[in-house]
This record gives sequence, structure tokens and C-alpha cells, in this order.
Amino acid sequence: MTENALGIYEKALPQDLSWEEKFQLTHDLGFNFLEFSIDESDERLARLDWTDEQRASFRDAMWKTHSRINTMMLSGHRRYPLGSKDPAIRKHSLEMMEKAIDLAVDLGIHNIQMAGYDVFYEDKTMMSRELYIENLRKCVHMAAKKMVMLSIETMDDPFLNSISKINELKTQIHSPWLQAYPDLGNLSAWPENNVPVELETYLDNIAAIHLKDTKAVTATSKGQFKNVNFGDGCVDFPGLLKELVRLQYNGSYTIEMWTGDNGDSDPVEEVKAAKQYFDRIFKEVGIVQEAVK
Repeated sequence: MTENALGIYEKALPQDLSWEEKFQLTHDLGFNFLEFSIDESDERLARLDWTDEQRASFRDAMWKTHSRINTMMLSGHRRYPLGSKDPAIRKHSLEMMEKAIDLAVDLGIHNIQMAGYDVFYEDKTMMSRELYIENLRKCVHMAAKKMVMLSIETMDDPFLNSISKINELKTQIHSPWLQAYPDLGNLSAWPENNVPVELETYLDNIAAIHLKDTKAVTATSKGQFKNVNFGDGCVDFPGLLKELVRLQYNGSYTIEMWTGDNGDSDPVEEVKAAKQYFDRIFKEVGIVQEAVK
């Protein structure tokens, strides 16, 4: 038996709640933590510039409800990518990272998940790859000074869609503060990935894991990487989680879903159903969830 913390992505919850209400709901639904989002929207990017008072209010709400945040999901670099051909955008991307690291320190967040895109809205080139690696190294140096982990998500994009590709970056940027954040859905959707071997080979590089279902990329389909109901996609959750038990993986898992952000009619019930789905699999494969206090 292994013990793991289980979290829920912020975007799964109703979006009209206060922070105290979100944290209380996270606790009441039986999760150990909430995964915090800073995406490319103006609303969430503004969190990088929270005042001291806003940060204190957030911490107070978290502590009052006996909750925590394990990971900041920083997907705002889709809009301001590290590998952009525009020097002003690259400069802004590094400023974002510096602010994100300082915010993580202030909020007690130990891990920043980075979206593994060199660029998203621009054409990918050899230069975008080189600029990405150059600026990723700067980000890692910034994070190391504050002892904050940067973990790159395996993506819905061929640029970094496997742990082995993230490991290749680690051979060029030598730091314990750069790791991988595999998404079991994204890993499983790409036919070139041997997912069990990826997990076995690079277990030492895994900081945390996303639980998300997907539909596979094929010769005639681009796949589906969001909003696939658990159990309807291509991910063999029982098999992969059983493997992770054998490998004695003790990091956290986060259920990634967008029911609240999508405005679904009853996101809380959908989150409950997702948790029940994984509770059954956890029991089957021998995972004990960390006690919710």
C-alpha cells in the first residue's frame, strides 16, 4: 500500500465562490489540496500582482479551512511564451515567472507546473526551441534561489509530449529544481509513447501527476485532450496506477477537469463522481489517500 495526496483543479469548482468557500468545498469534497491556476486570462494573470493584503487574505482562507495548495498551474506562458520571436514577449514571460515564484513563496506553494510549449500561437521553429531552452534555464535559476520546484507538464503538443523529452532538457539544464509533471491523459494519447516504460524509466523526475482522460491521436484524428469523461477515453487508469504503486510513487495526484470553468450545470456533482471513480480504483490497486484533516 502507498499513501498519496489527492487534489482537485481549481477550474473544476464553481467559479462564483470566495476563496474561503472554494477551500471549504475542497475540504468537504474529501480532497487534500486545491491546484491553483494562473492561466492566460487577464483575470488570472492579475493574481501575479496581488497586494500583500490580498495574499494574506488568501492564506488566511486556506489555513482557516485546513486546506493547502500543492501546485500552481502556470499556463499563462501560452499567451506570453518563453520561445517567442518577439523580444518584448520573452521579457514579459520572464517577468511573469519571477512574479509567479514570489507569489508561490508567499502562498506556501512548493511546485509551479509549467506548460511545455516553446510557443503556442506562433509557428514553431528551431529558433523558438533555442529561445525556450535559453529562457527555461533562466527560470530554473530564479526558482532555485527561492527553493521552488518547476515541473514541466507533458503536453497536448508534440514539442514536449513525453517524460523522455523533458528528461532531454534536464541533460542540458542541470538542476534538482527542474522536474516533470506527467499528465496520464496526455501521455496516453500519443501513440509513440510507451507509457509504462516512461513511468518506470523516469520515476525519479516526477514531481506530481495529473489524472485526466483523453482520446488518442490517430492517423485520422487529432485526439481529444480536454473534457473527456473518466472511463470514456484511452487511459488505462487501473493499470498505470497499479504500476505506480509497484514503483512506490508517493507524490501527489490531481484530478484535472474543467466543469466549473465550463459553466456545467452541476460541477460539484461531477467532481463528486470523478472522486468516486478514483476512490474505487485507488482501493483496487492499493493506494491509500492521505487523511483529510
